[in-house]
Amino acid sequence: MGIPYAIGYIWRMSPYLSINGLELYFEVHGDGRPLAMLHSGLMTFDLTFGPLVAPLADGRQVIGVELQGHGHTSDIDRPMRLESLTDDVAALIDHLGFPSADLLGFSLGGMVALTLALRHRARVAKLVVASVDPRPSHDEASHPEDPDVMRRMPTEADFAAMRQAFVDASPHPGDFEKVAEKTGGMVHSCAGWSDEELRSVTAPTLVLVGDTDFVPIANAVAMFELIPNAELAVLPHTTHMGMAQSPERVLSMIGPFLGSAV
Repeated sequence: MGIPYAIGYIWRMSPYLSINGLELYFEVHGDGRPLAMLHSGLMTFDLTFGPLVAPLADGRQVIGVELQGHGHTSDIDRPMRLESLTDDVAALIDHLGFPSADLLGFSLGGMVALTLALRHRARVAKLVVASVDPRPSHDEASHPEDPDVMRRMPTEADFAAMRQAFVDASPHPGDFEKVAEKTGGMVHSCAGWSDEELRSVTAPTLVLVGDTDFVPIANAVAMFELIPNAELAVLPHTTHMGMAQSPERVLSMIGPFLGSAV
């Protein structure tokens, strides 16, 4: 294990780090090359990535982060913005002593990871962006009754699992609706990323999407074609939530891309 990766070990003494006015929750599993994993909106780290942690931490140092208002990290009195969430994660990487880290982000976490790769380029070694639309139409909000939209949406059981995970983890379990509204407002206001921005991504990137995701496959293909050093994986029979519910399938795609864990 190289010295830069060993530095992060001391931070296991506390699961919180004071960053940008936030008590940011994180957890570390394993040792080796750092991989920061960023969860979906309204989900916790465990609900999003639980089954992936053990196999990915075999020879790596997996850093699970819970973003503002999510899981164990309380919301604070500041707007929820991609730039703020991104700067929180970049600051955590700095505090852990890593010159850079691989990033795996799903949905909201993928939006943060992509923004971090543009805003803090030197901090990102490899980038996995799962279920992120570079040109969002937000049809799930504007046309929720559309049958094609409905079949891609989380089910009632999915929403119940999100709520229960929030209640179990949050220091303020009654704030689920408040955080949901705040998170939804941020996501639905996102205009995506320009062709110029995507062409400027320097990290090797894996674009991961389900064939029945919120993200139109054509948009995922466009992102793959614009990012200079990118790969594309389309998971069959996979909705947006199905991405988090198909750990073996996801692992088979991201494992070869991330490569050696040391």
